[in-house]
Amino acid sequence: MTAETLPIDVGVIGVGSMGQHHARVYNNLPSANLVGICDYDQALAEEVADEYSTEAMGLGELLDSVDAASIVVPTVHHYDLAVQCLETDIGIMIEKPVVDELQVGYKLLEKAKESKEVVQVGHVERFNPAIVALQEFLDELTVIDITSRRLGPPPNRDIADSAVIDLMIHDIDIVLMLLDEMPSSIQSVGVYGNRHATGLLEFDSGVMASLTASRLTQQTARTLDITAEECLVKLDYNDQSIDIHRSSMPEYLEEQGRALFREMTVIEQPQIYGEEPLARELESFLEVVASDGEPAVTVSDGLHALEVAQKIDETGTDLPAPSWITDD
Repeated sequence: MTAETLPIDVGVIGVGSMGQHHARVYNNLPSANLVGICDYDQALAEEVADEYSTEAMGLGELLDSVDAASIVVPTVHHYDLAVQCLETDIGIMIEKPVVDELQVGYKLLEKAKESKEVVQVGHVERFNPAIVALQEFLDELTVIDITSRRLGPPPNRDIADSAVIDLMIHDIDIVLMLLDEMPSSIQSVGVYGNRHATGLLEFDSGVMASLTASRLTQQTARTLDITAEECLVKLDYNDQSIDIHRSSMPEYLEEQGRALFREMTVIEQPQIYGEEPLARELESFLEVVASDGEPAVTVSDGLHALEVAQKIDETGTDLPAPSWITDD
């Protein structure tokens, strides 16, 4: 967005935990004019509106007042709200997953094509500075395997989706984007209703990917490892860092009658300038709205990630959840 471009009038539909972050970021972006927010909880809407010096509105009033909006409500409501926005000629950012069912997503794809309005899907990790930096040199590598871990303890709020649909879908989207292909084979296993699950993907290019997501661990991790012929790349989403491990030839040494293994490792650390991924994502969305361009994450991208996630999610167990799980 150029300096001459006026800020985009924008609103937020749904101001729960994630929606409040959208409101906060829009309030701070020079390219955005946060006109208003709406939520079925009027008291919450007014509270958030006061915090960010905007107005709590009904849905109809909000849609009549903005040129773009974030849809940050439970997934089951995404399609209906998206259609209302498109019919009012409003560009939309839809939080992931794009919809709850693929058939509904195909209908949304057709609606988006008919309307010509921008529809971007909120796969925020694409805007993580570490992922942006990774793409700058990935083409130089012969990738063998991608391994992701997205782990954490049970949250203190209700989440209807499994860890696959809620968490792993981030990593699925990243893998599909990095490899630019859909998997030819999908295997999976999960426990406790897929609160802890692993998916194994195989691709015709010869690459494999192992993705684990959990809401049962007592350690938080958001990592992506890439094994390549040339090196091992270790990416940390939280730290926004990349370590590139390159090894010299391993050797065995004899010391005091014992055989010892030694291997020297060289670690490169590309310089990465940390930024909030959500701010980069919403700024990108507004730039596309202003220019009528192609969004960084399309409805098709969102549907590809959802398709793989749902296939992984099909494997689960009937084991009862442990007593310490609180998200039911």
